[in-house]
Amino acid sequence: MNTIHVTNGDCAADALSNALRLAERTEQVIALRDDLAVGPLRDIDESPVARAAFWRQVSNTPADIEDQLQGQLALLGRLARGDGQVVVWHGQSAADQLTLRRVAYFLRNAPQRLNEAKLTFDDLAIEAPDAHPETVRRADRATSVGMFSPRQLLAKLRTAAPISVLRISRLALEWQEAKHSSAENRRLRDNMLVSGTWLDVDDTLLELATSDWQPATRIAAGAMARRFDFLMSDSVAFWRCRELVTAGRLKIRGTPSDMAHAELRRSSTPSEQAERTLPTHGPHQSA
Repeated sequence: MNTIHVTNGDCAADALSNALRLAERTEQVIALRDDLAVGPLRDIDESPVARAAFWRQVSNTPADIEDQLQGQLALLGRLARGDGQVVVWHGQSAADQLTLRRVAYFLRNAPQRLNEAKLTFDDLAIEAPDAHPETVRRADRATSVGMFSPRQLLAKLRTAAPISVLRISRLALEWQEAKHSSAENRRLRDNMLVSGTWLDVDDTLLELATSDWQPATRIAAGAMARRFDFLMSDSVAFWRCRELVTAGRLKIRGTPSDMAHAELRRSSTPSEQAERTLPTHGPHQSA
């Protein structure tokens, strides 16, 4: 019987594919390409419209983003209708855990097919010539499958194990609960998913900015290294910077749509301070 491995993101899928080649195994690897820790989820399993609108707001997404998300939904449907074993690889991060729960929801009526391969922060210490030593420096001990090298994943192949029917039911229910919450983002705390807002992220970006100009990439990288109980991508960090620029809380030297090459500083003049009362959340405003 064939086995299909599921990961969150292309980087993780590439590493796992290489691990399977090292093991001389020809099993298929599927990448689910959506950071489920951020943005609206309510209609994600019925329509890609809301998710596509969110990603257009966050970054320069491909014009066919709706088609891509619809393709991911169709892929999950085919996975559910198949008859092979499914192994979900996940680390201790909100996006990976939400991926696990989403797959569990789709396979809830075929629980005998669902397996998991768990990756922990301690697994990053697995000795391998292709390991990424910088990944063990996160103070929050968060992990995603993409942090692991092919040889580290090779060492974890034998740990894949079935998920109990009771746990699959609980995971599927937790996915439904996450979908129907109105959270701006989702955090993983003590292996429980909780709702969050952008307030602490925005406050951190403002804290990292100074009265002097500095590259937006430096500010974004500083925020990405902080603990928010979800792994923040550079595209999300740049988006929050743009929102703060729009609200007058950050000043920009450069083009908001090209934040990777822009410089930022805190607003400091009286008129700039007054602008801080403008909202930084809610509907997107063009910078």
